[in-house]
Amino acid sequence: MDLAALSRRWQIGSATAREVLEMQALPLSDRRRWRREAALRETLRGRYHGVCADVEELSARVVRASSLVENLNSRLRNYFFLRRHLGEDYLALLQFFLNHRRYLRSEHPQRVGKSPTELLTGEPHRHWLELLGYAPYERN
Repeated sequence: MDLAALSRRWQIGSATAREVLEMQALPLSDRRRWRREAALRETLRGRYHGVCADVEELSARVVRASSLVENLNSRLRNYFFLRRHLGEDYLALLQFFLNHRRYLRSEHPQRVGKSPTELLTGEPHRHWLELLGYAPYERN
């Protein structure tokens, strides 16, 4: 969608924008890159540098790793051995637990002691029992 928006903004075809993206993915030492770049320079003419800069910025914002999914799967795998069948209720509870459990350690010091929900919203959340709908116990 972002690439389509970029092609509309620069008034170029989607295929041309994708070609710029693929050309930038090739290593500088690859001869195919230079042939593609020459063809794109001819096609885009005065817009070449602007389009390339925008495509490069766009590609820098994209997470291109399966490690995100692999990380999630490795976290979930520990809970799957508990049950053979994972119902919707179990998955909802597991989702709640993982979203509200605070990080004990992280490569990023600002994440330590915060849950994924707190990091996403930027606000501290209430006690987890309150989030599940239970009233807090108070002594008189």
